[in-house]
Parts: sequence; C-alpha cells; structure tokens
Amino acid sequence: MTLTRAKLVNLTPAAAFRLVKLVVTCAAVSALVACGSSKPSPASLESLSASSTRISTVWSQRVGSVQGQLTLAVTNGIVTTASTDGDIVAFDLATGKERWRAQAHADLSAAVGSDGRYAAVVTQANELLAFDQGKLLWRERLPGRVTTAPLVAGERVFVQAIDRSVRAYDVLDGRWLWQYQRPGGEPLALATSGVVAPFRDTLLVGQGARLIGLDPLKGTVRFDVNVGTPRGTNEVERLADLVGPIARADDEACVRAFQLSVSCLELNRGSVRWSRPQAGRQAVAANERLVVGADGADRLSAWKAENGDLLWRVDRFTYRNLSAPAIWGERIVVGDYDGYLHLLAFDNGRTLARTELDSALVAAPVVVDQTLLVVTRKGTLYALRAN
Repeated sequence: MTLTRAKLVNLTPAAAFRLVKLVVTCAAVSALVACGSSKPSPASLESLSASSTRISTVWSQRVGSVQGQLTLAVTNGIVTTASTDGDIVAFDLATGKERWRAQAHADLSAAVGSDGRYAAVVTQANELLAFDQGKLLWRERLPGRVTTAPLVAGERVFVQAIDRSVRAYDVLDGRWLWQYQRPGGEPLALATSGVVAPFRDTLLVGQGARLIGLDPLKGTVRFDVNVGTPRGTNEVERLADLVGPIARADDEACVRAFQLSVSCLELNRGSVRWSRPQAGRQAVAANERLVVGADGADRLSAWKAENGDLLWRVDRFTYRNLSAPAIWGERIVVGDYDGYLHLLAFDNGRTLARTELDSALVAAPVVVDQTLLVVTRKGTLYALRAN
C-alpha cells in the first residue's frame, strides 16, 4: 500500500482519522492511494525514424538538486531558479551568464518567485525570505507550511499556504498588508504547486476547485468562479484543488482541477467557457488554439481552445509519469520520469523528436520566444532550441 506524490496536509483530528480509515481500507481514489504491490508497467518508448527536427542545448547551468517541485521564474530576460538546499540563482536568458546568487541557509519548501530584480522563497521552517538581486532584504515567519512558489509583482510578495490562505507583503520591508481565505473550504488540501498568478491588475488564486480574482492592493474579491463540483463519498474523493501553474492565453486561462477536470475561463467575465472531465495531477498548457494535458494514466489529450472539442489523444506514454506539458511554437513538449523530453506535433500528437536530459523535470517547462527552459531533479537548468 503506497501513497503517490500527492500529499495530504492540514487535517483536523477527525479528518485525519477518517483519512487513515480510507487508506487502510483502500477506499481512496487511485490517484492518491494504490493498494497492493503491483503497478502498471510504463509504456516502452517507440522507435523514431530519422527526422529533420532536432532539440539542441543553447546553454545549461547546474544549480543544485531539487526534492519536490519547483517553479521557474522568467521576467525581463532573467531566469531565476533554486535548489532544495537553499541556493537561489539568476541567469541571463540569452547567454546563461550568472547575474546573481544567494543562499537561504535553509532547505526550501517553495521556490522561486521573482520579477527579475526581487526574489522570494519559503523555507521548510515556514520563513518567507525576500532578496534584492541576491541581497537578503528581510525574513518573516509564516503561520503555516507553503509549497507554492511566492509571486513577486508590483513590489509585493504574495504567498499561498497549504491551508489555501493568501497573504500579501511589501517586498521592500516585509510589512504584512492583508490576508484572504475563502470560508467553507474542504478540510483536505494538496501539498503541491497551486495557483497564484497575475492577470492585468488582478491577482488569481486557487481556493479548492474555485478560481478567485482578488484586488492585489486590498485582498478583496473581484470574482469567484466555480471550476468544477467535486463528487465523492469522502474528503479524499472530493479533493479537487487547482493545480499550478495556470495556463494563460490572452484574456483566457486554462487550469486543471486535481482528479476532476480541465477547464478554460474567460477572465474578464470571471466565468467558465468550457470544462472537460479528466482525472489528472499535472498542470495543463494552452495557447489561443490548443489546450493539452495528461490524465492520471499519462494519456495525453488535446482540445480546441475555443470550445473544448477533442482534437487528439495519445497513449504512447502511459505510466511514464509525465511532467506538465508546454506549447513550443507549433510543437508540444513534455518530459517523463526517465529524463526524456518528447517533442510532439501540434496537429496530431505524433512524436517528432526526443532528447535525454540528466534526470526528470521538477518544474513545468517555460517557453520564452523560441527558447524552452527546463530544470531537472539533479538541478540542471537547460535552455533549449528546436530546429
């Protein structure tokens, strides 16, 4: 009997007791708990014929190993990343040259948020640290555990704890500004990367299966959208937190609700445009034409961005523990547990190319112009190009 990477936290005593009963009796959903020792075998990789498409490394830098999840911050030509043991490093996007380096002197639980100048991380001791181009500005004790990277924007730092509470701080002096938490939430939450993202002058945050738009200056609610209604007989089956990072496409955003659905929303209206059931655990990728994401068995699906019609589905990567995908020009890229990076055709999902990295991805891939940025479990940051 094993638990998957999805972790459950912040349980009340009664909820903890019920969860133990669920695990022992194997009543939890398969995405969270697998009873028995047998596991499905990962799909074998297909043989690839010669192709004109190649993935090449523009530059790479080693930072340090990563245990758990990481968020790459890319702003104004600066790429900021971190290692679990507290190294925080900023690189020039074009050249890979190191801009600055800092040390938190503690293991990190959430990293990294940056606007290109200021950066913020959270330690496993629940301390929020803010840096100005590598110089420590301040540290602040948080009331609870954090696994979602802070957002740094508008000279503010926004932090979402595992209990879904969102706090705002002044990036210059660490002054606490406001806190928001939607009442009546589920008693369980995922210890994974959630949704904290900017949209124009609005802060987007996930609260269970709901997307909330907040005024970043005051923390007041501008809109509240129900992305999906969890169904189940217990707290585990009803767990449906939004998984970050959210995928933006102009004035729309697409997001996964854990083990529930993939949905696209009109942010100006604060409404759901379409939703499709898919039980998955990784974030989705989207642009103005396509939305793509993998289910819990790593079957990769693509939908039309305008209406959610299914375009294609491929099952060549089942049980290969796929990463979040990214849309890279006219191609789709996704990593697997062996450290392979797969490049797929936009129109039908056929495999165009494959390259091997030093280990599996620990952050959702980020595309800037024609450059793909990925970071691996061994702590290597790659800047890649496809030709």
